Amino acid sequence: MTKYRLSNLYQHYLAGTLTTEEQMEWKSLLANPDLKQTLEKIVEEGWYDFSDEEIISMDRTIADQIFDQVVALPQKKVKRTILWKPFAAVASIIIIAALGLYLYTNGSGGKKQQFVSSTSYIETGGNKAYLTLANGKRITLTDSKNGTLAAQNGVQITKTADGQLVYTVVGNKSSSANDFNTIETPRGGQYQIRLPDGTNVWLNAASSLKYPSIFKGNERKVELKGEAYFEVSKNKKMPFRVITNTQTIEVLGTHFNVKGYLEEADTKTTLLEGSVKVVSTHSTNGVVIKPGQQARVKNDGDDEVAIVEADIEEVMAWKNNYFRFNNENIQSVMRKISRWYDVDVEYNGDISAEEFNGTISRTKNIAQVLRMLEETKGVHFKIEGRRIVVMK
Repeated sequence: MTKYRLSNLYQHYLAGTLTTEEQMEWKSLLANPDLKQTLEKIVEEGWYDFSDEEIISMDRTIADQIFDQVVALPQKKVKRTILWKPFAAVASIIIIAALGLYLYTNGSGGKKQQFVSSTSYIETGGNKAYLTLANGKRITLTDSKNGTLAAQNGVQITKTADGQLVYTVVGNKSSSANDFNTIETPRGGQYQIRLPDGTNVWLNAASSLKYPSIFKGNERKVELKGEAYFEVSKNKKMPFRVITNTQTIEVLGTHFNVKGYLEEADTKTTLLEGSVKVVSTHSTNGVVIKPGQQARVKNDGDDEVAIVEADIEEVMAWKNNYFRFNNENIQSVMRKISRWYDVDVEYNGDISAEEFNGTISRTKNIAQVLRMLEETKGVHFKIEGRRIVVMK
């Protein structure tokens, strides 16, 4: 039993999308005492969805009761957005959460703190996307009503109540090889789509996915810009391929995340379950990675594929709706914030050399996030409309 499998079942449990077989598997895993610590570790990230006051007021007994109630509730009664922190480490969690974010820096100095005004408000990201059909019609998914959006070549396109775009084959598979659709998320947007073959894709902010309305032939090929998490439906006769600016990822059926923003130094493919082969754009030799590994291809044209051990919690943080910073400099931190809150970033003076570590919910007001970063005393911010000025 991999940690990811347990995490995957937990996420589907919260979303109310477990199949009958998965429900039986989930219940058996909950009854396994050997998996208790793993489960507690998986559910920890959502603690930050509580207010600071709620967290501080909880003692160990109350926290344990909440956890017991969550895993005992019928699936349909659990809201999609609820996640819980592990309660084996409640004492330390409360200390951390009282600050809102745990951060450590190297040599933060003794400067006076300059907190961002709590009245500054910029809307958080959410389910926002645009769908462009093969005929050129552009649909704003953010404002469109739930239900059937379009029908093309034997495929029905539906928007569900929980903000998911679903392709369902309802007629003859008559689409041509060039009949492609594209879904795009703006900065401050995210979206989930179920492709015609049953593959589920989660798109992060400022990303796009181009795909055929029907998969035909001997492969299933999609083109990605930005970041997405894939749960690929198995089909040995039609391998699934993800094309990015620097690489091709070849899979049969697996779960993996691809982060391919051009403003980043490299494109990262992280495998959670199964097996994938990563081939750089200008090379014929691919590299096969195992669960827990990450393949990196430089965006500057270097063809070499590097393999490193992945921080799965950091990789999956965006999909689980929180930020996780792991020894990141301020530029890396602000790129994440810029994409999610749809803001521009400007640096005034010397750039801070601090390294940031911590976790915080992406549902927080941007002012809360920036104030928590300011607690390091090594960096300060000023909000001017939709522009964030970063100062040392």
